[in-house]
Amino acid sequence: MTHNVPRIALFIDGANFYSSAKTLGFDIDYRKLLKEFGSYGQLIRAYYYTAMVEDQEYSSLRPLVDWLDYNGYTVVTKPTKEYVDGSTGRRKFKGNMDVELTVDALEIAERADHIYLFSGDGDFRSLVAALQRKGVRVTVVSTVATQPPMISDDLRRQADEFLDISELNTKIGRPQADRPDRLPRFVRGPSADDVED
Repeated sequence: MTHNVPRIALFIDGANFYSSAKTLGFDIDYRKLLKEFGSYGQLIRAYYYTAMVEDQEYSSLRPLVDWLDYNGYTVVTKPTKEYVDGSTGRRKFKGNMDVELTVDALEIAERADHIYLFSGDGDFRSLVAALQRKGVRVTVVSTVATQPPMISDDLRRQADEFLDISELNTKIGRPQADRPDRLPRFVRGPSADDVED
């Protein structure tokens, strides 16, 4: 009797995942990430979602997005909306990819046995519940190793499994200290001050 290999899909909320890893003190090696999660089953799709600052001459995210596009990820981007923070007067950018991620996850649900959601955003609790009703197992990848935790308690309770990024550090990360300072900023991602949900 042959053992059925689970069909898996990855959904990475770029800004949220980046913030979690940064808070834990390491950078994500996306090639290692694909290899690690690809070993869990038959990887049918790896999505990466991020908002892009379109009007800037050079976006720090562009090299990362291009690399992901050419190396096995399905990248979903949309322009950020710019606003001025009333309390500080600073220009900030708002980019929320929740709807795009939700639609894609529900569409792929009939072809996937297990979905890994790389986000701690509590807004995804109802998506996880909907996927579970369709018979899909959902593992949420975030962290409770920070103060405060980067994952909403509601989301963690709803998930079938919770995987802490801090435990994956050696498999999918590279220490921030090992990086030469001249490395392109895309490896570090946007700063939390640049992009908000």
